[in-house]
Amino acid sequence: MGEADAGTPSFEMTWSSTTSSGYCSQEDSDSELEQYFTARTSLARRPRRDQDEPVEWETPDLSQAEVEQKIKEYNSQINSNLFMSLNKDGSYTGFIKVQLKLVRPVSVPSSKKPPSLQDARRGPGRGTAVRRRTSFYLPKDAVKHLHVLSRTRAREVIEALLRKFLVVDDPRKFALFERSERHGQVYLRKLSDDEQPLRLRLLAGPSEKALSFVLKENDSGEVNWDAFSMPELHNFLRILQREEEEHLRQILKKYSYCRQKIQEALHACPLG
Repeated sequence: MGEADAGTPSFEMTWSSTTSSGYCSQEDSDSELEQYFTARTSLARRPRRDQDEPVEWETPDLSQAEVEQKIKEYNSQINSNLFMSLNKDGSYTGFIKVQLKLVRPVSVPSSKKPPSLQDARRGPGRGTAVRRRTSFYLPKDAVKHLHVLSRTRAREVIEALLRKFLVVDDPRKFALFERSERHGQVYLRKLSDDEQPLRLRLLAGPSEKALSFVLKENDSGEVNWDAFSMPELHNFLRILQREEEEHLRQILKKYSYCRQKIQEALHACPLG
């Protein structure tokens, strides 16, 4: 593989899952749209099996000699050809593996076919500016190996993944996490936009238990409404209105029942 440009990460992507994707168009019925956009899947907080506790990785500033030594140690421990390479300018290139754990479907231009591995390598083509969208589920637990620079940031990794697969959703809907296993427990930590995944990989070594990367929905405590498109926001409003109407109906039914029982009790009481 040729050396990557200084400002642009290069990517080699491979699928590790053969699970078929589920497709649904945004031109489908409201019931199908609700399956895509629901308050429960998009807004509500769900219990997590993984514990979101900070994993304290030391990220010291390494000298050039220390970086070179770390790379030699790293390459001596791997059982594949996914080596790290030191560049003349002091940066280095290498591979990170990212596991996709996306619960909700992603959006691609409706004029395009679902992106294949060949499509991802070729990059966006004509017609990608079409506004109409098609939504589909990415294969569950798909894994991609990315060839990146040491200065490639987490946000750039997310943006490049979405761009390669023609995903038109706002990158802010997604987050890159580091995952580690300690004492039988799994810990997740969301990377900040400016963190450098390859640097973390070098410091942690090649062990997947010590450190791996996961792409997930960016489910923070607050909903970032600016990250949603106009059709999505309108659909959220329709769903919230239906839920509000149903909630009011249940309240009115409850108080109507209580009122009826009280009136029956009054009629049953003898006068005087």
